Amino acid sequence: MNNKLLYPLLIIVGSSCYGILSTMIKVAMQHGFTTSEAVTAQYAIGFLLAAVLFILTQRKMPHMSGKGFLIIMFAGLFTGTTGIVYGQSVHYLPASLAVVMLFQFTWIGVLLDCLIHRRLPKRMEVISIIILIVGTILAAGVLDADLTGLDWRGWVFGFAAAFSFACFMQFNSKPVEGVTPISRMLIMSLFALIIVSLFQSPEVMVNGKLFTTDLLYFGLALGFFGIILPIILFSIAVPKVGGATASILSATELPVAIIASVIVLGEVLTPLQVFGIILVLGGMILPTYLEQRKLQLHTKGTAH
Repeated sequence: MNNKLLYPLLIIVGSSCYGILSTMIKVAMQHGFTTSEAVTAQYAIGFLLAAVLFILTQRKMPHMSGKGFLIIMFAGLFTGTTGIVYGQSVHYLPASLAVVMLFQFTWIGVLLDCLIHRRLPKRMEVISIIILIVGTILAAGVLDADLTGLDWRGWVFGFAAAFSFACFMQFNSKPVEGVTPISRMLIMSLFALIIVSLFQSPEVMVNGKLFTTDLLYFGLALGFFGIILPIILFSIAVPKVGGATASILSATELPVAIIASVIVLGEVLTPLQVFGIILVLGGMILPTYLEQRKLQLHTKGTAH
């Protein structure tokens, strides 16, 4: 497969993994566990799985510069803070509105990329973001939601989740020489677990609840799809496509989240939401398609 298509596809798969997490957490809650316990299980088991993979494949931590270590550390910290503040947003807001707030990371990510690289946003990025925002509002069913009486803290935590995820994308877009995806994943999952343990339910790791109840199975699923797979895929692909494009491609998380809730939880999907999902997918695919089209035309022009 052409690498120009492979790396965007890896980001789409990784963000799709994030899309099923909310449904998994809701199922865990139906089995009597709190959101905090499920999130803690996700990061604890995720770190253990990362450690096992590291021991089986490498065993020795590669040498890296202090700057490289800080890049990976902050990527891990922002992974953890995203989970924390998004959970709080869901607590204060309806799930549909919390998702809309989280998906502000698409334009925040592009804005951060423009500030860091001191550039103006590309026309195609602006068009894609507008399509994504409109599609997100429709797909999440916001037009049918009652916004009166909602706690202002939900909006703040939702925006914080979007900003945190956009920062994660930016740090993850920076390559660190000599560090493999598995080594990077181990360090990131460690610092994510540290920050989550400070604000969630670390007691489940010491009182036996994590390893003696069904919370273990939820932790395994959440850890694999929320830590192992997406971090490995993002570590490989995001440095290749850049933080701005990665933020746009990650919009696939929304339709996956909605479809998973319909299939597993039996939530109703309206025609307006279906149209919104189509818009999100279109806004996500458009930049990559046009980039490929531009490259093909340039190649043909060069050949002639």
